[in-house]
Amino acid sequence: MKLIEVTTPELAQQFIMVQVRLYKKDPNYIRPLDKDIDNVFDPKKNKLLRNSEAIRWILQDDKGKSIGRVAAFVNSKTSKSGNQPTGGMGFFDCIHDQAAANMLLDACRSWLKERGMEAMDGPINLGERDKWWGVLIDGFYKPTYCMHYNYPYYRELLESYGFELFFKQYTYYRSVHDDLSPEYQEKAQRILQDPRYYFCHLDKNNLPKFTEDFRNVYNKGWAKHEGVKEMSEAQATGIMNSLKPILDERIMWFSYFENEPVGFFIAIPELNQLFKYANGKLDLWGKVKLLFHRWRGACTTMYGIVFGIAPEHQGKGVEAALIVAAGEKVIHNPSIPYKDLQMNWIGDFNPKMMKVVEQIGGRIYKTHATYRYLFDRTKEFKQMPIIR
Repeated sequence: MKLIEVTTPELAQQFIMVQVRLYKKDPNYIRPLDKDIDNVFDPKKNKLLRNSEAIRWILQDDKGKSIGRVAAFVNSKTSKSGNQPTGGMGFFDCIHDQAAANMLLDACRSWLKERGMEAMDGPINLGERDKWWGVLIDGFYKPTYCMHYNYPYYRELLESYGFELFFKQYTYYRSVHDDLSPEYQEKAQRILQDPRYYFCHLDKNNLPKFTEDFRNVYNKGWAKHEGVKEMSEAQATGIMNSLKPILDERIMWFSYFENEPVGFFIAIPELNQLFKYANGKLDLWGKVKLLFHRWRGACTTMYGIVFGIAPEHQGKGVEAALIVAAGEKVIHNPSIPYKDLQMNWIGDFNPKMMKVVEQIGGRIYKTHATYRYLFDRTKEFKQMPIIR
């Protein structure tokens, strides 16, 4: 077997095709857009690469056939935030062969050690946790946009190598038409009848205001998580601008208390229901196909990117009221095609948020896992700390 570093556009395309060929017979596989993979490794698109490092390899067998791929990262913003300097391993795909997997993972470990790292997390992304994070270990259904799909044996390959579970990631599901429990209907109604609270969906004509409201609530609830920094105005604007081409304001909702933002539910159409027709290429023909299938109503699932309530308003029923307020508009509007909701993953280190989603009718649909490998095998392993 031979490792080949990706150093040319031709090899970058081969890196993408390793996965495509590996999954060509799997009916659940949806090919990611090529540009979404390429952009991770392009300094012009991924600003982290201005101060961080990344490398990719392809693994070939003795006949020159590509049988695996992997990437390694040092994220300058987060590598020093834990108990030891920690790098990343990602975009891991491999045939069902432990020796092949070991060769890929050994390459990551050696490269990271040379850069002063003492551990590696994986599979992860060089970027935010909302994309390409974790290996699928349960719920082998069609993947949502920019989430990993893989064969069940990947877990065996990683654990046999020596990776240990750092945290589990739960994707929750609920039908749009599911009712809340009577207890939470009652809580929701109490909040909805309280004149200090009000709820509204995003207005594209006033996007800067909603962007700042989103940032304020996010920083109250997320900035204390390990490896998560406060969101700047520029970052929040960048997120909203990136959503503009696919934004459906009717499924992006905010809650306010005495005119101050205290919660949000940000959802988008589940794009893989459309991108599965593009075969990885969002060229002119790919865009035509996407618009056609969106027009015919092929996208019936919402993907909840992020759902948050400011800590001081959690447990009061605000989350239930937000769902009721949004649901009334979505369910009773025949022009809105969405029937199902999948939510961006919630870590098992965040039991409060898990409880919130379960109380509004969410159930675990898929489970991904983020693993950690300590280079010093005598050092005590610690899982991601629970957020209290």
